[in-house]
Amino acid sequence: MVICIDEVSEIPIYKQIRNQIVLGISDGKLQPGEQLPTVRALAEEIGINSMTVNKAYALLKQEGYIVTDRRNGARIRNEFDQGKYLSQTSLDNLQQIISEANIRGFSKEEFFQLCEKYF
Repeated sequence: MVICIDEVSEIPIYKQIRNQIVLGISDGKLQPGEQLPTVRALAEEIGINSMTVNKAYALLKQEGYIVTDRRNGARIRNEFDQGKYLSQTSLDNLQQIISEANIRGFSKEEFFQLCEKYF
């Protein structure tokens, strides 16, 4: 698994890790049941503090994307709750994106076309 950290980004590193894992699940690069690197291994691979990776994994677990246990470590959840809701983090991000699009002059139709492209 390759995680790329943007050290000049305003997005905290733990959220960058979280976002890249969610994207990997969404686009099929990470499969249900797939083992994730240990906290220590991922921290060493990226060159960051292990507490940062631990915080990302804790958030992913809280949001229901991964399961963890002491024996098997962290894995992508086998099944996801199909309830149609988004995490508060995602709702906050969506509000930010919509605000930026509005400021930049996107019409609702243009914004929805852009959403359609990425959905």
